[in-house]
Amino acid sequence: MNTETIQEYSCILQYYLINQGMALQWAIFVNVVVNCVIVLIFINLLDVVLRKFVVEAFKAFSNKTTTTFDDYLVTSNFPRYIAHTIPLAIVWYLIPIIFLESQLITRLLLVAANVYLIILSVLIFRSILRTSRRFMAESEKFRDKPLESYVQVMMIFAWGVGIFLIIQELTGYSVISLATLGAASAVLLLIFRDTILGFVASIQVSVNDIVRIGDWITFSKFGADGYVTEINLATVRVQNFDNTFTTIPTYSLIADSFQNWRGMQDSAGRRIKRAIYIKQSSIKFLSEAEIEKLKKIQLIKPYLEHRQKEVEKFNRQSEADKALLINGKNQTNLGVFRYYADAFLNENSAINKDLFMMVRHLAPTDKGIPIEIFCFSYDKQWENYEHIQADIFDHLLASIPYFDLEIFELPTGKDLHHFPNKE
Repeated sequence: MNTETIQEYSCILQYYLINQGMALQWAIFVNVVVNCVIVLIFINLLDVVLRKFVVEAFKAFSNKTTTTFDDYLVTSNFPRYIAHTIPLAIVWYLIPIIFLESQLITRLLLVAANVYLIILSVLIFRSILRTSRRFMAESEKFRDKPLESYVQVMMIFAWGVGIFLIIQELTGYSVISLATLGAASAVLLLIFRDTILGFVASIQVSVNDIVRIGDWITFSKFGADGYVTEINLATVRVQNFDNTFTTIPTYSLIADSFQNWRGMQDSAGRRIKRAIYIKQSSIKFLSEAEIEKLKKIQLIKPYLEHRQKEVEKFNRQSEADKALLINGKNQTNLGVFRYYADAFLNENSAINKDLFMMVRHLAPTDKGIPIEIFCFSYDKQWENYEHIQADIFDHLLASIPYFDLEIFELPTGKDLHHFPNKE
């Protein structure tokens, strides 16, 4: 059907009304209204039919392919948006023909069609972005990357361009001029300040590999202690170990300090670092009788025998007066206990011997002398790690009395009952 034929059919009602004696202006008006109703009904029916056909055809096609990309296109409404373009193209073609005698109506309808095309283009672009994000998230290479941030930034840019084009379409003023772009940039910077900061932060987080999805982080400022489940343009979502969720501004990952446990998770062991506080007044030199008694402890018997020979040899050579234990070389109960703790760690199968391990003194405090255990467990799972750590300190705390040592504790109410009552 050519253009002349369509124009002829579109004016049938107008000619009929004129022949019936209606004024030309009213005949044109009624004809325009009726044509608008007919076009709207036709376009809506066509849109419904095409939408169903295109969507079902796309689903059938996607079911036959092995890739999931087209499946995600279906769930993101890509075929539905594409189906809308066909009725829109028909409307573009029909409007100047049907409404030839009404330039104002033609111009308004074409503007509306152009605005709809801009919005539809943005929606199609959004569906492609969402599909790409979901498809890339399946890949091991991109699974821990903040894809949501990039999608959000591109959507903001797309909507920004769309809004500029809609304004140009409605007003007729070009938005390409430098003055307009400068003003628009200033407005965008003001409105989207936090978004821009979040975008910059998400790029730095990704490029510098600061945080990945699945990382365990501790961010005391925001009360976060758990696994990162989502990184987007504005926030980072953390699922805490109590199953609550904490949202952290993305920019805070760059501006503030937090702890990322990924290094521990990727390493060969998880660190155990804890001190036992020994009461200073319980530390003493060991007599020969006490050393003989400690030789019954199997882990340190070889050490005590070897060490005692060295001590006796030195004391003989230096002619030390052993009437007092302080003279010459001597072993102390704390030193022997420190060696016992070291030997116990070396015998523990849960401790990784290939990583750094030591038992050391820390500076004396008003709560005693800290004896710090520093080692790494093979098992890094939180529950198992805590069991291993508890077993080590259960044993060492129970072993302390065998060395005539005491653990420092602040007095409790029960301890105060031992003081004599002066009344």
